[in-house]
Amino acid sequence: MNMSSPTIGFVSLGCPKNLVDSERILTELRTQGYQVVPSYDNADLVIVNTCGFIDSAVQESLEAIGEALHENGKVIVTGCLGAKQDQIRKVHPKVLEISGPHSYEAVLTHVNKYAPKPAYNPFTSLVPEQGVKLTPKHYAYLKISEGCNHRCTFCIIPSLRGDMSSRPIGNVLDEAKRLADSGVKELLVIAQDTSAYGVDINNRTNFWNGMPLKTNIQTLCEQLASLGIWIRLHYMYPYPSVDDLIPLMTDGKILPYLDVPLQHASPSVLKSMKRPGTIDKTLERIHKWRDICPDITLRSTFIVGYPGETEKDFEILLDFLMQAQLDRVGCFPYSPVEGAAANELANQIPDAVKQQRFDRFMQLQQTISTQKLQAKIGQTLDVIIDEVDEEGAIGRSMADAPEIDGVVYLNDEKNVNVGDIVPVNIEHSDEYDLWGTVQQ
Repeated sequence: MNMSSPTIGFVSLGCPKNLVDSERILTELRTQGYQVVPSYDNADLVIVNTCGFIDSAVQESLEAIGEALHENGKVIVTGCLGAKQDQIRKVHPKVLEISGPHSYEAVLTHVNKYAPKPAYNPFTSLVPEQGVKLTPKHYAYLKISEGCNHRCTFCIIPSLRGDMSSRPIGNVLDEAKRLADSGVKELLVIAQDTSAYGVDINNRTNFWNGMPLKTNIQTLCEQLASLGIWIRLHYMYPYPSVDDLIPLMTDGKILPYLDVPLQHASPSVLKSMKRPGTIDKTLERIHKWRDICPDITLRSTFIVGYPGETEKDFEILLDFLMQAQLDRVGCFPYSPVEGAAANELANQIPDAVKQQRFDRFMQLQQTISTQKLQAKIGQTLDVIIDEVDEEGAIGRSMADAPEIDGVVYLNDEKNVNVGDIVPVNIEHSDEYDLWGTVQQ
């Protein structure tokens, strides 16, 4: 190995969409001949890909930048927080360069400036065809668009990442096929608003394998299904068009799983949030989806303690939970985000009330989750294996996305490998997870 090649330390923070940005930057660095190293020590340069969505993420990013400056001193910053250059410069004036999210070319230009790329590239043969991945070999995130056209009052994503910009469907499918050919068994389709894929470009026709294809989420899913791997959909707003995807799930072409970010159920809170749709229609749509595909898993996230949320509003949310019987749910007490319109709303909720509502919400959802998982005892589920160690194996069913949902424990199981998909007899459950044995 030619150790004269410049070495780059790399820190990746934030959501899966940011992780995909990191993978693209790392792929280009390796392609240009840079050596990416796992520590700051003696690195010629350090890149910090930041998150800036909520205050805690901003603080984590600023701390990561500070640590990199202390340990190395030569730091380039990119990512969502990079859209707020003044905030970074105020805390860390010695940062060399700053760029915003998905600014791949700017990052590489900055790297070339402070650590010129080598004339000889000893790493060309080490760059996999599908590019550098930061996820395990058997699953990957597939980002289909950037930005968002919504203007939710609690969110600053449009100011960080801009309006929605969909990738050409042929480009997306090329990437998906490369990942599948490399051994990926599960693709997690992501965007800020996955359901709206292609709307910003009027569903423009693009070509893949010589076929003219409309750029929309249904066509994309139909083509992804041909890869013969698990396809999981995240961040799906409950537009009427989503109804057309449910038969694909019933037919086993894509996973019977929808991550639908609902945020609340009270009409007044949703109006204040500037969220699209109405909760009555959403509930009706959920029942319709389950009628068509009884095995569908529905995941969502909610905010409690939003400015102006009354006890009545919160009770409406709890009632919705009872009626919707969602399988997987995340909940967050409202947290102010610098630059968000919600900061200026009247009737900010005291932290103690936020916490109390959070606890009540989670207690109810825990009861729902416990009952739903108990119903799976005695069933045989396909499980993808994520880990194998001396205690056994850990995997996920079709109902479980990595890192955010539950897992399936296979105690004392040693005859499986990471990435295998095996039939598992479910024998035990708790509030969030399952236990079972591989069917012989």
